[in-house]
Amino acid sequence: MDFGSFSSSVEDSAEFDKDLTLSEKLKVFKPSNFDPEGYVTSRCRRMGEKEIRHLCIYLVDLRKASAEEMRKSVYSNYAAFIRTSREISDLEGQLLSLRNLLSTRANLVHGLADGVGIHSLSDGPEGSKAEDVVGLDQGPSKFENWLAQFLETLEVLLAERRVDEALAALEEGEKMAEEAEKQKSLTPSALLLSLQAAIMEKRKKLADQLAEAACQSSITIVELRSSVQALKRLGDGPRAHTLLLKTHYQKLQSNMQSLRPSGSLEGVAYTAALSQLVFSTIAQAASDSLAIFNEEPAYVSELVTWAVKQTENFALLVKRHVLDLPAASGGLRPVAESVHICFGHCSLLEARGLALSPVLLKIFRPCVERALNANLKRIEQSTAALAAADDWSLNYPPVGSRAFGTTSIGTALSSQPRLSCSAHKFNSMVQELCEDVSPLESLQLSDAALEGVIQAFNAYVNLMINALPGSTETENLEETGHKIVRMAETETQQIALLANALMLADELLPRATIKLSSSQQIYRMDEQSRRTSDKQNRLPEQRELKRRLQRMVDQLRDTFCRQHALELIFNEDGGVRLGADMYLIMDGNADEPEWFPSPIYQELFQKLTYIASIASDMFVGRERFATILLMRLTETIILWLSDDQIFWEEIENGPRPLGPFGLQQFYLDMEFVILFASQGRYLSRNLHQVIKNIIARAIEAVAASNMDPYSMLPEDDWFAEVAQIAIKMLTGKANFGSLERETGSPTASISARSASSVHSHGST
Repeated sequence: MDFGSFSSSVEDSAEFDKDLTLSEKLKVFKPSNFDPEGYVTSRCRRMGEKEIRHLCIYLVDLRKASAEEMRKSVYSNYAAFIRTSREISDLEGQLLSLRNLLSTRANLVHGLADGVGIHSLSDGPEGSKAEDVVGLDQGPSKFENWLAQFLETLEVLLAERRVDEALAALEEGEKMAEEAEKQKSLTPSALLLSLQAAIMEKRKKLADQLAEAACQSSITIVELRSSVQALKRLGDGPRAHTLLLKTHYQKLQSNMQSLRPSGSLEGVAYTAALSQLVFSTIAQAASDSLAIFNEEPAYVSELVTWAVKQTENFALLVKRHVLDLPAASGGLRPVAESVHICFGHCSLLEARGLALSPVLLKIFRPCVERALNANLKRIEQSTAALAAADDWSLNYPPVGSRAFGTTSIGTALSSQPRLSCSAHKFNSMVQELCEDVSPLESLQLSDAALEGVIQAFNAYVNLMINALPGSTETENLEETGHKIVRMAETETQQIALLANALMLADELLPRATIKLSSSQQIYRMDEQSRRTSDKQNRLPEQRELKRRLQRMVDQLRDTFCRQHALELIFNEDGGVRLGADMYLIMDGNADEPEWFPSPIYQELFQKLTYIASIASDMFVGRERFATILLMRLTETIILWLSDDQIFWEEIENGPRPLGPFGLQQFYLDMEFVILFASQGRYLSRNLHQVIKNIIARAIEAVAASNMDPYSMLPEDDWFAEVAQIAIKMLTGKANFGSLERETGSPTASISARSASSVHSHGST
């Protein structure tokens, strides 16, 4: 396993991880002769502090992944393991019974043999001594007297339920029987059989008494432990352990009868009470089992199986009474809170060796996913409902909303974004969703939640696209599948749409989704190292998220630019305003025209100026977006002109060639665009190059008609001067008072100056 990537960078390590499976990563640690100190020394010798810290993080992650893989492997084969353990336990019990049976039969055979010997003695020769006969008729032996007293005492102890003394008496009787059997001191063997039978009978009676006492609902924990321990001392450990778990189950069921989801005890409160009851009962059962039976595999397996069953029953009960209804309606918060409480109580059992969270995960995850999907759908529906009545005016969030928290109104307003009402609703619901999902890191829903938020934002952007004028009438009809949305009629409303999308994509949504990513980036390291590694891990995720969100904002911006460009290019009746005729017909008149930018470019300049003034108020602190907006709108017009095949077909191959006046006007229009875009600081390199290519193409078209285009055009300063005067006139900053008194109009003065420049150009 090569760790050379660690000494390079975080990104190299990430790529390295993708290429290896978990088994391959762990391969280096598997040999029995693995030397940890040598491993660390060889890897860290040439590493800096940053690389060593990242190696530590990598190893911690690897340990977590290994532990999770082992847990999954255990649970995947646990049923077979439990079944095999039970079969072995049953087989051991059967072998013990068989041994007892064989021992009993052997004793019976010996007893019969002794009986036959005694009978043969009684049928001896006639000359037997009378003393021998008298000896056979003597009274009960000493052992028979002890046996009678022993049975009487044992009966009294059982009747008075003096368990410890009864156990001691039984153990004493068993000890005596074992010694007699070894020493063959009891003759006939029927006495030994009587003792053994009496012990077995009393043992069974005591065991039944203990089992009956353990099943009483009023039994305390101390009494239960005592009964189970006594039953184990009787040699019936499996029955004792099963009885222990059964008693805890009965107590659990009895206590659950008093917990009903009604009144004040419902929803999250019911879940909390029930969860505490169930997992505290499992913890008590585990404590009793380990205290009495230690960690014997058969009993531990039975305990785990029982705990898994109780956890499954509990999870299904919570799902039926608490989770199903809110999950179906999109109530993510009660679902998330309930699940979080359950996992919190369940995690406390891991210290006792009971990892029951996979059981909860299997049952709760589909329910939480359903709640998450329903909540995301509810976000879309609620936002669409508000968008149908949204006036698309930007305001601060309403006072008392979640965004203000506990801060003062003045402080909160200064830090809160201005959005329309539907955008405020979308933002608040997404914030709540991320806060609800973030505590459920064990369910690993962060990726699904993040993807759902992105899709919900995409749906909201599509709503705002439909709110732009120019959409077909059917796009706002419910029958066609589109949501009804209020139209943004004015430029102010339309730019508010862009402000909504930009603020959400650039700041609010990334800030909210940090809660989702940070919940999966917690390492057991010092606080400073954790903060540093969290920041490093979140940066790529945040960049990718912002990149995806920005693409959706770009769709809205491009739609805005395209529709405004179409308004300029086409008339209301569908006619083209930006056509070749506007330049071709200029040379049909003998008089030189008054030089001024064409009306469509005047309107473009005025529209861009107006949009810039609105954007400066709405995009405070985000002037770059306003610049890109103006740049894209200008590029849309110019690129349309550059790609209009009909326009260039008429210019280059039409019946009327482009003349001197038409070329000069075209050149002036393009220079006018370059000048106002440059002064507005939204002249991109691409836009400047496209305009230069358009001008060159027009000049080539004139040159193709056997005319010298450069002899027709004035100097470059002339175009800059006329374009600058036009900008001043269109913005109301020009002062032509003296000239107007002499010539009668501003355009006349421009025309005179233009003509003078043309004459000077021609003379040169």
